[in-house]
Amino acid sequence: MSPAETGGVMIAGLVVLMVLRMPIFLAMAAAGAAGYLWLGGPAPLLAYLKSSVVSLFVSYDYSIVPLFLMMGHFAGRAGISADLFAAANAWVGHRRGGLAMSTVLGCGAFGAICGSSIATATTMAAVALPEMRKHGYSGALASGTLAAGGTLGILIPPSIILIIYAILTEQNVVKLFVAAVVPAMLAVAGYLLAIAVYVRLFPAEAPTRGRLPLAERLRSLRRVVPALAIFAVVFVGIYGGFFTPTEGAAIGAVVTGGYAVLSGRLGLRGFVETSLETATATAFIFAIVFGADLFNVALALTRVPQQMAEWIGGVAITPYAILAALVLIYLLLGCVMDSLSMILLTIPIIFPAFMALDFGLATEAQALWFGILTLIVVEIGMITPPMGLNLFVISALARDVPNAMIYRGVSPFIAAEIVRVGLITAFPSLSYWLVRTFYS
Repeated sequence: MSPAETGGVMIAGLVVLMVLRMPIFLAMAAAGAAGYLWLGGPAPLLAYLKSSVVSLFVSYDYSIVPLFLMMGHFAGRAGISADLFAAANAWVGHRRGGLAMSTVLGCGAFGAICGSSIATATTMAAVALPEMRKHGYSGALASGTLAAGGTLGILIPPSIILIIYAILTEQNVVKLFVAAVVPAMLAVAGYLLAIAVYVRLFPAEAPTRGRLPLAERLRSLRRVVPALAIFAVVFVGIYGGFFTPTEGAAIGAVVTGGYAVLSGRLGLRGFVETSLETATATAFIFAIVFGADLFNVALALTRVPQQMAEWIGGVAITPYAILAALVLIYLLLGCVMDSLSMILLTIPIIFPAFMALDFGLATEAQALWFGILTLIVVEIGMITPPMGLNLFVISALARDVPNAMIYRGVSPFIAAEIVRVGLITAFPSLSYWLVRTFYS
């Protein structure tokens, strides 16, 4: 069997193991180990396991992951999500669909501190879902808003997935953070527009309520000052070059944890629980990183990624047609895989092929553009029925809402995301204009 055929068998074996419901990190590790064993024998595989695994997890680059995860968990303990939702609700909650809009704004703001889509969806659901149901919002609109709003954590810095993409493609993390700002703002605007259209088509699903007094609305802003201060310290420091992203993550974790302690919402028991939550989430991510690395190292021995890049560079079709095919592949994968696994598994294969295409862009701009597009499509996959990960999260929290109703509730947001994909594809500068402005 040729190396290329071995690569095909590895990919087919991975798909079979996933269909058999083997955990994704084990499936990738098993398929990778089998391919490595076939191509190189036991000695090279054991040498890889002996040295590469250790060097992978003591990497300075990956240390940013647990730090931002801890920052997000501290923020949840400190009640920052509830304060952000309350402030947004005070200002727009009186409008039809205002509670749903408040949820989207709260998710966007919390995602900027948390960096995790699942944590954003879970934390905001605990705060916003009871409020929306109490005020008569339909299960479809409430659950769909939370599922879609939670995905904002994947693109709004400090997104963990964005950091992983930067590491895999050797891109500047800070520039990727800057590149994500405009597309993230488009996401929030698109979600708000989707809610506005939805509640006009189905007004009974979003009752209105009275406007709060101005004094109460102003008082709500006071409660979000700590969140704004944390955001300013971390991201002004990172964007301004005062410290690296990893240092910023460490400072953010310390500042957020300190605020949680001073606010009286984090004691010794809570600190221990938060540490365990962070360790568990980090172990889960690193297990997937290990499985994907083993699979991709074995796949590199087959030269499948290089051959794919050479083939794509030589085909007689337009680069935009190939880009459309890649987007479609990600949309389909998003229905059956979680976002982190998808990025870790596909980027080492697809990124070299994409960079071989000629879109008339500078190399860095093209890499930033592809990263933003990929994360948006992965984001869509998180809310695409039937396997979108955020749908499972919301289904577990909103047990009285049938899955079919959740699927209906996310459909306007999926439509908004497809429009955003079209905009970013048609106007690549939306994904690197801010970088060019800051770093010109």
